Amino acid sequence: MEIIVATKNRGKIREIRKALRGLGLKIYSLSDFSDVPEIVEDGKSFTENALKKARFYSKYFKKLTRSTAPSPPLEDGAEKRRSELALSEVEGLTIADDSGLEVDMLKGWPGIYSARYAGEGASDRKNNQKLLSEMEGIRISKRGARFKCVLAMVSTDGREAVAEGSCRGRIGFREMGRKGFGYDPIFMLPQYGKAMAQLTLEEKNRVSHRGKALKKLRKIIAKFYPNIFENSPHPSPLPSEEREGVRGHKM
Repeated sequence: MEIIVATKNRGKIREIRKALRGLGLKIYSLSDFSDVPEIVEDGKSFTENALKKARFYSKYFKKLTRSTAPSPPLEDGAEKRRSELALSEVEGLTIADDSGLEVDMLKGWPGIYSARYAGEGASDRKNNQKLLSEMEGIRISKRGARFKCVLAMVSTDGREAVAEGSCRGRIGFREMGRKGFGYDPIFMLPQYGKAMAQLTLEEKNRVSHRGKALKKLRKIIAKFYPNIFENSPHPSPLPSEEREGVRGHKM
């Protein structure tokens, strides 16, 4: 089964591929296709933006008859190869992410504007430096913040689901670490004594906002497609008690 993730953010794609391993999925990003249109993220919440992207790209790719894209990296590390996708003829999903940082002292800002906090097209470093400047002089006990992620999923047959995740921490006093992306270098995790950007991908997926949302999304995919583990080359069935806790909804 194919999944198209509605983003060109390589960091997000890396985390999503890691979290959804074992399901036998072919995961593509918007970067794998040429001339893909962009949409304006003008929603008033993470959920509105995520659903808007998932619905738009689900319809867009369903209209295509044939498209050429490189196969994603195989789970066994085999060499990449090119393949043709008959996107209009396959059973698949479109997933969209909207996420950001909510700082307590800034009344939830930058929130949905996290990616462009320092202006349209701003780099991660510029966003981080602006936030550090805004927080200058604020003592450690008042630097609380949380990362929030909303993942929206739309299937080719019209089913929809939303999964959310959040992660509490605090804003550091300087950038630390070279892993991750976005605000990871200034988001401190007291339980680790590290910035998010100092964690391995495995550690990050266990505690991060996106990792938690992806864990829920994995269960939703298993509910939408009960036989997915049987068709996977690396079966990884969910415990029955976890299946019962899944919430997928049509909207």
